[in-house]
Amino acid sequence: MSDYVLEFEKPIAELERRIQEMKEYSETENVEISDEISKLEEKATKMRSDIYSKLSRWQRLQLARHPQRPYTRDYIERMTTNFFELHGDRSFGDDPAIMAGLAKLGDRTICILGHQKGRTTKQKLHRNFGMPHPEGYRKALRAMKLAEKFKRPVICLLDTLGAFPGIGAEERGQAEAIARNIYEMSRLQVPIVVVVIGEGASGGALGIGVGDRLLMMENAWYSVISPEGCAAILWRDSTKAEDAAEAMKVTAPDLHEMGVMDRTIKEPIGGAHRDYKAAASLVKESIIKELDELEKLPVDELVSARIEKYVAMGFVKEE
Repeated sequence: MSDYVLEFEKPIAELERRIQEMKEYSETENVEISDEISKLEEKATKMRSDIYSKLSRWQRLQLARHPQRPYTRDYIERMTTNFFELHGDRSFGDDPAIMAGLAKLGDRTICILGHQKGRTTKQKLHRNFGMPHPEGYRKALRAMKLAEKFKRPVICLLDTLGAFPGIGAEERGQAEAIARNIYEMSRLQVPIVVVVIGEGASGGALGIGVGDRLLMMENAWYSVISPEGCAAILWRDSTKAEDAAEAMKVTAPDLHEMGVMDRTIKEPIGGAHRDYKAAASLVKESIIKELDELEKLPVDELVSARIEKYVAMGFVKEE
């Protein structure tokens, strides 16, 4: 169990602490209490199943923000081999908030990219909290165009609170960079699989989020704005974020029902932060399954279906 415990996880954390204490006591005092420990472990397993199967939207959002949750680099390290990272946009500079490169996914050579947050204060500042600048999106597009040139599929991992809204980013064309990526990804002539691994907020996510398949981790969220931002606009009170999350319907089941998301990826019980290896294995398996289907389609059908997919999400009224 992580040292960071959410409010609804406290009963589980307390029980796990008791189990650990009993194990240590058994070892140090050489006392046989394995039956008692087994009973508590069974109780903990049932408690986890009960609690995590009935999470509210706000609780899932909290898990998506868990500080020990695996980030893009963690998935790349566990899903792929021979990762070769690309840097820079060939125009302004490099943006550490987005990682991009080429790697092997099983027998396939792929282009894989995604938002990268940091864990320590130094890393968070270096990665700009996973909030990309324009050069990050242009680097991502450079990587995707390289994949298109060599006919390699593209995998995008989304995990951001949004694109960086600073003055410098706006001066260097933040909106144009995101719009350009959306346009180019809509017609990219290779399969694109997008996975929301944590937070998927606003254009910051959509800038690398257009694909043939959109998958979401079980405890991820995806929306045009964060619940805090929504609450601040609607009620002028960001503390009503929980109410906003419920009203906005930001979780995987909600988006699947609305036809935005294609498939949910299960997480280890308790969240992806409890078992990086298992979480990465589940994501890898889902991506491979989608690629197996997408690579059977002729390029023109692939692109046409992608465009139709996004057109069908909206409602158009012609006068």
